[in-house]
Amino acid sequence: QVTLVESGGGLVQAGGSLRLSCVASGGTFSRYAMGWFRQAPGNEREFVAGIIRGGGSTPYADSVKGRFTISRDNAKSTVYLQMNSLKPEDTAVYYCAADQVLHNIRVLTPESWGQGTQVTVSS
Repeated sequence: QVTLVESGGGLVQAGGSLRLSCVASGGTFSRYAMGWFRQAPGNEREFVAGIIRGGGSTPYADSVKGRFTISRDNAKSTVYLQMNSLKPEDTAVYYCAADQVLHNIRVLTPESWGQGTQVTVSS
């Protein structure tokens, strides 16, 4: 099981951009599919984006397609989420997740979770 630490959250105006980072430790990063989730106050946790071990497949939630981009750097054991054209409805705590199977991430049952980083988008 890997340990995940997110960073990069903050307050941004609508239309702005942020890049989240998640550093993994305690495991072989290249063996893991990675993903991002978010949870807004009063809402259930929802899948945002995922990326397979080699980076060739990157599914996204419909609500973020065309605005968010997930990527990974296996040499740095880091996964990123570039968020552009942010909207107030993107406000949430964003969590990084890891599992050896991408499907487990998409159905919200990953092996490992991070502590989360707050993203707030003002209108």
